[in-house]
Amino acid sequence: MNVNKKMIAVLGFSAVIGLSAMTVMQPGQPRVDPPLQNIKVLSKKLTYRQVDHIMDEWAHSLGVRCNFCHAPNEQTKKMDFASDAKPEKEMAREMFKMTAEINKKYFKAEKDSLGMIMESGVNCYTCHNGKAHPEVVEAPAPPRRNGPPGGTPPAGGMPPPGGNPPTTPPAGTPPAGSTPAHSR
Repeated sequence: MNVNKKMIAVLGFSAVIGLSAMTVMQPGQPRVDPPLQNIKVLSKKLTYRQVDHIMDEWAHSLGVRCNFCHAPNEQTKKMDFASDAKPEKEMAREMFKMTAEINKKYFKAEKDSLGMIMESGVNCYTCHNGKAHPEVVEAPAPPRRNGPPGGTPPAGGMPPPGGNPPTTPPAGTPPAGSTPAHSR
């Protein structure tokens, strides 16, 4: 009798494990992506996953996360991707249009089948290099050979094109202020 109870327990436990495994292995419902809302500069033909990939590239290029451009919904405490509450989102749209124009004008970039500018030329990372606000660096002043254009040379003048004038008189030249021997 004791063996029968053990056998029933083992069979019951095996049945539970077997049924659980079969349920897990059955194909589930396909994942339904949320609908895209408030898409203004990206192609409306893009899927949720494609837009998500583009947003990841932009975030990486600026070294930021989603909340840099997107505001949270106060009630749900989740990210409200459709909201235009943050000015950074509109700036991102303007920057996207700017890079598309640069690529089209200077790099002859064309659109692909989804209406996106094909990758060439410049992108967000070109200027941002992983920084949200790229540093504006002034180019160094170019070297001037003959003084500033249209102006007078600085005090003391500029050295001649061949270099600095010699500071020591050539050999055989009497020191300044002395009279030559033949004129005494």
